[in-house]
Amino acid sequence: MSQFAINIMFVGGSFFLYIAIAIWAKAGSTSDFYVAGGGVHPITNGAAIGADWMSAASFISMAGLIAAGGYANSTFLMGWTGGYVLLAMLLAPYLRKFGKFTVPEFIGDRYYSQNARLVAVICLIVASVTYVIGQMAGAGVAFSRFLEVESTTGLMIAAVVVFMYAVLGGMKGITYTQVAQYCVLIVAYTIPAVFISLQLTGNPIPGLGMFSTHAESGLPLLQKLNQVITDLGFNQYTADVDNKLNMVLFTLSLMIGTAGLPHVIIRFFTVPKVADARWSGGWALVFIALLYLTAPAVASMARLNLMTTIYPDGTAAEPIQYDERPNWIKEWEVTGLIKFTDKNEDGRIQLYNDSEAFAPEAEARGWNGNELVVNRDILVLANPEIANLPGWVIGLIAAGGLAAALSTAAGLLLAISSAVSHDLIKGRINPSITDKGELLAARISMAVAIVVATYLGANPPGFAAQVVALAFGIAAASLFPVLMMGIFSKRVNNVGAIAGMLSGLTFTLVYIFVYKGWLFIPGTNNLADTPENWVLGISPLSIGAVGAIVNFAVAFIVSNATEEPPVEIQELVESVRYPRGSGQAQDH
Repeated sequence: MSQFAINIMFVGGSFFLYIAIAIWAKAGSTSDFYVAGGGVHPITNGAAIGADWMSAASFISMAGLIAAGGYANSTFLMGWTGGYVLLAMLLAPYLRKFGKFTVPEFIGDRYYSQNARLVAVICLIVASVTYVIGQMAGAGVAFSRFLEVESTTGLMIAAVVVFMYAVLGGMKGITYTQVAQYCVLIVAYTIPAVFISLQLTGNPIPGLGMFSTHAESGLPLLQKLNQVITDLGFNQYTADVDNKLNMVLFTLSLMIGTAGLPHVIIRFFTVPKVADARWSGGWALVFIALLYLTAPAVASMARLNLMTTIYPDGTAAEPIQYDERPNWIKEWEVTGLIKFTDKNEDGRIQLYNDSEAFAPEAEARGWNGNELVVNRDILVLANPEIANLPGWVIGLIAAGGLAAALSTAAGLLLAISSAVSHDLIKGRINPSITDKGELLAARISMAVAIVVATYLGANPPGFAAQVVALAFGIAAASLFPVLMMGIFSKRVNNVGAIAGMLSGLTFTLVYIFVYKGWLFIPGTNNLADTPENWVLGISPLSIGAVGAIVNFAVAFIVSNATEEPPVEIQELVESVRYPRGSGQAQDH
């Protein structure tokens, strides 16, 4: 059986499963559509949260980032994991106790203002749309290789599949679909990692294999990797980070952005009780850890496999002939995600750090520039092919990559459609809309969101994890502070909350647009996205943490300069933090 046929079998089978589950669990009411009827078991919800959480950025792009940047890019791993703990401990149980369908609805009621709810809708849509771009881009990467189609065609297929199970099933269908997707993606991620760890180190546990001895050279694996890449002008894989301020802010931005992402928060509204929300958080952390503890090993082994493919003897002396390149490079070249240019016309592949510092050494070797460009998003997907694993493993990881992208995309699209139908249409435009009318509006708004996400996914402003990091920064600067203050401060009022959200969002977006070169400033040249241009060396990906500080500061200053919230609101905050009686959340 051909590899293409195997891929079709695995991917098509998984898609059939998702759609069948959505039909079985079709939403029949707004409660089903928004919160799956509020009756999901904590373990089931934990697995669904795990799938919702482990997006294309986690499955496809995170290991690629760590592979490309080494220890310096471990901030993605630390930020996303730490942020989930913040969410599970500081926000989720209290928001579940409040008992609303959506994050903007909580903000509107807590800050006794429909304007605050509207601003929250805007913040949610901006963050979620930015996030979903990364998921659709990741789906395009996976489709373009494994189904041998153009990435745009792959996006269309992904959009149709998401439409069929998300629009039809709502949260109820998405929940059980995400449980299936978690099973697919964790198996798909782990099996190749175990095979490759055995090949390189003889250790079947990837996390331990990363610190084991490289079988061929007899050196510790990370030492061998450092040796190979430093000979080609790259920094040591285990090198420390120069800009500690940016590293701290970036990690913080990912952490608090995680805790403010509405598509994960709404998953905690699907369980019957507050205690179940806490148990869901615990189970989700277990499910997430299975992948996140494996990712650093996958990254280091993928980087070593890539380098030793181009330089079989482990040194820069004898790179392979282009005509003798392995089949996996040929297959990925078709997608455009690997590109070769023979700059010195010697027929060999020179892969090295094309920097000024390494230029004299490269010139002495007769090299005229780096000749192989590898999209970092492909490393996890290409790993089984690089390691010559069986065809069924390649098919499995194809299904896993798509499951990761589609599961998170579905959660994000649900958050967007809920904000539009429940918070905007029912909450502001037409409060008297019937349950049936609201359900129709939710499905239509999700369909529109899918179309927009597909278009933007075909034209992303960066690779998957970078786009996702921007989304986290936006959520960190706009939603996280107002949620925290809404739960833990009785003094913050509606005026302060609105001012805080708008100032944090505006500050962050302006910084991102200016330093990404997307916003032209009259009288100046567009600023390049380089550390030399950043203010205090703070990356656009890290600015969300500063935006959050702006949000907190403005909200507290404005609140203290205006009237206190009504007594009933202060009592409401007290009741959310210190619930009386049983853990049963109020009915909606």
